[in-house]
Amino acid sequence: DAQGVGVDFQEEMLRRARERFAGDDRVDIRAHDLDEPLPEIGTFDLVVSSFAIHHVVPDRQRALYGEVFDRLRPGGMFMNLEHVASRTPELHQAFLDTLGVEDDPSNKLVAVETQLPWFDEIGFVDADCFWKWRELALLAGWKRA
Repeated sequence: DAQGVGVDFQEEMLRRARERFAGDDRVDIRAHDLDEPLPEIGTFDLVVSSFAIHHVVPDRQRALYGEVFDRLRPGGMFMNLEHVASRTPELHQAFLDTLGVEDDPSNKLVAVETQLPWFDEIGFVDADCFWKWRELALLAGWKRA
């Protein structure tokens, strides 16, 4: 009986999501640019983001985490699978070399060590990095029940 809302700003991603969930009235797909405040789309038990938030500037990333927190129901969880900053330029280059890719100028990477205090300041509890491989990390936290 789960219901969900998916947001993205790229037409191709929106098209694919609408095709995937066509005919499923439990899923609402909406166009939204994360550079702008989240629209009033309800409250949720779970908010999941995957490789999206790192494209907005760090101040907006932190503000967005606060907006997500405000949309969580008590006991709700936020999970963010994200591209994060390496601790050194050498580690960053090693990550790019491992994947065989060039640096993406649209990335606004922030270290895990910077993001976790944001979670704490906002009010998330038990926030942590639950998985990390080089510049990929799963950060999560809960809104107190």
